[in-house]
Amino acid sequence: MPTLSQLMVPLPVKSGPDDLNVGAELTGKLDKEEVVKWLAKFYQRREIKAAATENGIDNYIYHQTYLSFRKFCLEIDKLPVDLHVTFSDIIAGACHLDSLLPYFVRHAKQVFPHLECLDDLKKISDLRLPANWYPEARALTRKIIFHSGPTNSGKTFHALERFFNSKSGVYCGPLKLLASEVYYKSNQRGVPCDLVTGEERNFASVNKTPSSHVSCTVEMVSVNTPYEVAVIDEIQMLKDPSRGWAWTRALLGVAAEEVHVCGEAAAIDVVKEIIMSASEEVELRRYKRLTELMIEESSLGTLEKIRPGDCLVCFNKQDIFWSTRQIEAMGIECAVIYGSLPPGTKLAQAKKFNDPDHPCKVLVATDAIGMGLNLNIGRVIFNSLIKPTVNEKGEKEMDTITTSQALQIAGRAGRYGTQFSTGYVTTMKNEDLPTLKRLLSQHPEPITQVGLHPTAEQIELYAYHLPHANLSNLIDIFVNLSTVDDSLYFICNIDDFKFLADMIQHVPLPLRARYVFCCAPINRKIPFVCSMFLKFARQYSRNEVLSFDWLGRQIGLPFACPNTLLDLVHLESVFDVLDLYLWLSYRFQDLFPDASLVRDMQKELDCLIQAGVAQLTRLLINSETKVSSGTSQAVEAEENRPVLFTKKTLYSHDRNAIASGNPLSSHGRIADRLLSEGLLTPKMLEELKKEWQFQKDCEKESFEASNGIVDKSNPAKHSKNDPLNTRRLNRKRRT
Repeated sequence: MPTLSQLMVPLPVKSGPDDLNVGAELTGKLDKEEVVKWLAKFYQRREIKAAATENGIDNYIYHQTYLSFRKFCLEIDKLPVDLHVTFSDIIAGACHLDSLLPYFVRHAKQVFPHLECLDDLKKISDLRLPANWYPEARALTRKIIFHSGPTNSGKTFHALERFFNSKSGVYCGPLKLLASEVYYKSNQRGVPCDLVTGEERNFASVNKTPSSHVSCTVEMVSVNTPYEVAVIDEIQMLKDPSRGWAWTRALLGVAAEEVHVCGEAAAIDVVKEIIMSASEEVELRRYKRLTELMIEESSLGTLEKIRPGDCLVCFNKQDIFWSTRQIEAMGIECAVIYGSLPPGTKLAQAKKFNDPDHPCKVLVATDAIGMGLNLNIGRVIFNSLIKPTVNEKGEKEMDTITTSQALQIAGRAGRYGTQFSTGYVTTMKNEDLPTLKRLLSQHPEPITQVGLHPTAEQIELYAYHLPHANLSNLIDIFVNLSTVDDSLYFICNIDDFKFLADMIQHVPLPLRARYVFCCAPINRKIPFVCSMFLKFARQYSRNEVLSFDWLGRQIGLPFACPNTLLDLVHLESVFDVLDLYLWLSYRFQDLFPDASLVRDMQKELDCLIQAGVAQLTRLLINSETKVSSGTSQAVEAEENRPVLFTKKTLYSHDRNAIASGNPLSSHGRIADRLLSEGLLTPKMLEELKKEWQFQKDCEKESFEASNGIVDKSNPAKHSKNDPLNTRRLNRKRRT
């Protein structure tokens, strides 16, 4: 990590607006060559370097300040009077060279303003006592109850029973799906409950008055509202390198008389440590699994052994698509669930799989099933135990899943209250089975550190002291100066935050709005989502309303029914863009006014994606019969493909002005893979297709010209001796 000095950007120093050169009138004009000579001697003196160090000026700042100070002294005609007189005395031998030190230090503080306020900055970024950030919670004598147990042990059930029976309560879940489930369940039981997520707020009452109970995603929990009971689910997420700060904030900050936390036993010790720092105690309640989980003695080996109730777990989309096609080729219908699918599509696939009367009896999914979905799984089959991960440097790595992940996923088999009283787990490959047995026989490693994140208020204070620094730079400086109790806390990964901050750095935004934009939960690997994020920021900076019609033109309404895998992936990215709009509309309602219309559009898009997932095999076949073969017939087939649009939903806005969506360009397996990795967009594919066709035409004409082939219908066109034709071919080759 760079040092604090290297994070600081030197500021240019200008002279005052004085019209008169008072110094020159008093002592005469300075000889610039003498000034350079004496400055060089000043820079090399050890005594000066030692004195600079005592003033907080390290070697980097010392050198940068010298360069700036020398440039200032040489290029400015009207130096400050005191500095001009001092230089004149030094040159005349009437003053010692060290007399320049006060002016050098003064200049250093102008070039590097943090030297003046370093102590204040360190106080702002002191994160050693996060419990003191929440005075409302500290004013209560809270009762903390830890419900510890594995998957399918009933720990969350018991905590929610206390939530339903309380006078007021808040449920904090890791996913929108879980928050929505508690919201519906609470209202069905006659306990009015509101839903609060990053994208929306749904009220239980018709007149939209706040209810005494709230179900929310953990980032959205209020630390200022008093409750009788709070439930914090999946507490082991404290260790998450990106989102762990939200669980730390909820645990320390929720103002509830009773706080029920649910999760793995690995979090018990660290929760006790955190609660102890707030002078509170933890009551521990342990739970055992309600159904038996058994590891089969042999691996599956082949997909032909798939049976009803099986869930095949894959850790990348390519494996999911391949496995789905192989299973459906055997006449077995499957449900498909992976992380980038909209919540509605996930629920629809889960409902289809759980329905005993539906012919779909097999599920193919990623580790997205680990939390948030209730699934009637009889057996979990790991297609592989290797999962791609991103390390601290942002590099992609392939590593074996952790014990915690293995237990979380395998525990989904044999759900309590279903026809599967015993859950089974195995692997696809025989060589993976011993590793799985080892993972499931272990306990998750105890969590030792939990996440923290700088708040908007802290960054605003930094900006007050360092007004010339950009947001990304402020974050770096904050992390560098932060003081954290390393035995208990860590600063969460801020790479996504900085990525967005750098992306909109050139967009003129107030600091608070810029901070909010950079907190937006988007996938930075998807170019289309990133480009729309930038458009949103630009439109907001111009104070122009982001209306439904404007949004429709950007995303290409109306939507086309997906005909290939690329179409489906693009629709998923459009859904993410609509999620981003809703997230921003919750925070900037005046410029993002059409949240209800966008939500209706999102429902229509969700239905399209559901239809695409339901016909995944057809999409895969269509993807493989396009231009991947490289034949002109495939190109023509794609060009002649009819475009099917869904029936338009009637919104209150006039959508006649919105241009029809163009069919996506032809593509094959390589294109699908590049788009799934975020390296291509449909527009880029269309341009590549045109370039490919143009190059093919040029090569054809060049071949005909070089071999004397003449088109009888137009002999002059292909004449080898026609200088005009030769020049035209040469131009095409150069192009």
